[in-house]
Amino acid sequence: MTTLVVRLGELGLENYAPYLMNRIMGRYNAALKEEMSALGLTTQQMRALAVLSVVNGTLISELAVYAVVPQSTLSRALDALVSDGMIRREADGTDSRAVRIFVTGTGREAYDRLWPHMAQANEAMFYGISDEEKRVFIWTLQTMLRNIRKCNF
Repeated sequence: MTTLVVRLGELGLENYAPYLMNRIMGRYNAALKEEMSALGLTTQQMRALAVLSVVNGTLISELAVYAVVPQSTLSRALDALVSDGMIRREADGTDSRAVRIFVTGTGREAYDRLWPHMAQANEAMFYGISDEEKRVFIWTLQTMLRNIRKCNF
């Protein structure tokens, strides 16, 4: 059986999911830029604080996956967050080579100031979309992630 491969030009950018997802995330990040700048945060730092607000004390390697930031880039972002007193690093109790990252009170305050803007940007993306359509869309994204992920989370 021969599989017909449709070229991007034939498909069109408006029908290509990776393009649409990148555009959406670009607009989402742009919507948060002013508030992030006011807090002295980069997108990578914001993502790290957001993840740590849910999964505090995670390993750096896991945080890189959750935050969707290359580990080398994340390490620089974490250095700045440590300097600003927003996170702290601790050696893992079972593996002395591993480091866990914890949000501090200062980091939690910054995240708490940013969260309403994140929630508002999220709501703006779903304007005019029913709760059922949103539920199905989220389920579809979760399925897509399971299809392509390389780790168990």
